[in-house]
Amino acid sequence: MNGFINSIDYFMLLKAFCVGGLLCVIAQILIDKTKLTSAKILVTYVTVGTILGGLGIYKYLVDFAGCGATVPLTGFGYNLAKGVIEEVGKSGLLGAFIGGIKASAGGITAAIFFGYIAALVSRPKMKKQ
Repeated sequence: MNGFINSIDYFMLLKAFCVGGLLCVIAQILIDKTKLTSAKILVTYVTVGTILGGLGIYKYLVDFAGCGATVPLTGFGYNLAKGVIEEVGKSGLLGAFIGGIKASAGGITAAIFFGYIAALVSRPKMKKQ
């Protein structure tokens, strides 16, 4: 166990925390200061991640911050773009349609599975009028 603790890169943890936190702060500011709905902000984050991933820019943020850049929704968009680019190289035009789903299948499956588990164990409450 001691070897594991010694191998932790605390500076990388700090960078991941700051970048992930900054992405969350930007989203919260958009929620508080604009009339954008949460759904529009989520779609914007995925779209921005996809565009920056397709242009090769988001990779630098991933290299810098690791999970601080890949876990937020912008990272999902990046993963979609990365999968499409890789699959187009292998399968041609068909890769544009299947690459993103293949690359993100694990994350989508986990979201469905854990969402289902959360629905089973939680007790929804009616919102008071």
